[in-house]
Parts: sequence; structure tokens; C-alpha cells
Amino acid sequence: MILESSTEVCSVALVRNGQLAGLEESKNGQNHARLLTVFIENLLHKYGVDAGEIDAIAISEGPGSYTGLRIGVSVAKGFCYARHIPLIAVSTLKGMAMQAMKDAGKYFPGSEKKLLYCPMIDARRMEVYTCLLDEKGNEIEPVSAKIITETTFGNELQNHNIVFFGNGAMKCKAKITNQGALFLDRIYASAAFMSEQACEAYNKKQFEDLAYFEPFYLKDFIATVPKNNVLGK
Repeated sequence: MILESSTEVCSVALVRNGQLAGLEESKNGQNHARLLTVFIENLLHKYGVDAGEIDAIAISEGPGSYTGLRIGVSVAKGFCYARHIPLIAVSTLKGMAMQAMKDAGKYFPGSEKKLLYCPMIDARRMEVYTCLLDEKGNEIEPVSAKIITETTFGNELQNHNIVFFGNGAMKCKAKITNQGALFLDRIYASAAFMSEQACEAYNKKQFEDLAYFEPFYLKDFIATVPKNNVLGK
């Protein structure tokens, strides 16, 4: 079973024999604390699966929403502790990229330039969490928080075509106007896109330490004081 809670999308996927068997998903904002356990119960009931039959829980490791990631990891750890099963962490960014790669032949037909993939998770304003991957899914630029300007990815776009996607991508379209840039609006963070990574990790027994695993926040959480302080202090 796979849980995804790194963005505004809340989703849970049931995987059988390496294939997506069922999905419960909501794109209606940060309702992860209310929905994750409900989605798990719905999937188990719908497909007649006993909780004791679950072999492992995979969780999106981030980066993404600080609160969303904490909720997802807490639910995953609770399930793993209760059932004595392993925890697997997978990359949300790479999961989105692997989905985009399935349609690689449709991008830039006839172009001789090599193709790169750039998943983006919104980090507010003009900042995104992102990385660059090649056509085989190898990370050629590590995960980072980038403030997008007119010159971002300028060097890479000289010699490559780049496909941009994720909930942080469309706001960057007005800034990145190179002809070698293609923006997709149909790929987002979802448990549906993470089964391949999760199954590979399970087969290789790449499990996380339940006691010490923490999400990949990328940036520290910063508490702020609301501008409209109703208490007048």
C-alpha cells in the first residue's frame, strides 16, 4: 500500500503483484489528517483485503508540504508498527517523472536534442522543489529549492529539451519561454505513480528504520505570526 501526502493531493494506492489495483484520491486541498485513514479503510473493504495481508507500506518521502509529509509518515508508521511490516520511502519527484516518461515519444518529435525531465512541487511564490532527470531516470541535478526566473535552466535548455510538470510547473511557464521547454498540466503527485519505485525497493529489501525515519523536508519549517492578530498582541 502506498500513501502520498506531499502536496494538496491526498491519495492511497493498493498494489498487487507490482500493479496498481486500486486508488482513493482527493485533490481538494489539505485534508490529509481526515482522509488518509478513511482511504485505507475504503480500499481494504472494496477489494476484500484484510489489514494483515499488507506486506509493506510505502510513503512519499518528500519534498513538499511540511504538515502533509508529517501526517503521511505518522499514519504509515502507525500502520507498520501495528502490523509489524516494513516501511518504504519513495521519491515523489521521481514518481512524477516516471509517469511523464511513458509518453516520451510524443514530446518534441523530430528533435535531435536529448530530453530531460523536470518535476516541480510548488513551494509558494516563484519557488519550487525540483530536480532534473535524464531519459533513464538518472538524477543529473539533485533535488533543490529553486526560485524561478527568466534565466533558470537557461544553460540546460541550450543543449536539451526539457519537460516540466507537477503542481509547481504552470506558474513557471511565463518565466521559462525557451522553445525547448514543454509544460504538462496532467501530471501531479499521486500514489498511483509510485508503485514501480515501491516494488523495486521492496524486492531489494530497502526498508526504513521505523524509529528514526523522517521525511525529506528540504527546508526547515518556519512558524510565522499572522498579519491580522485578532488578540491585538
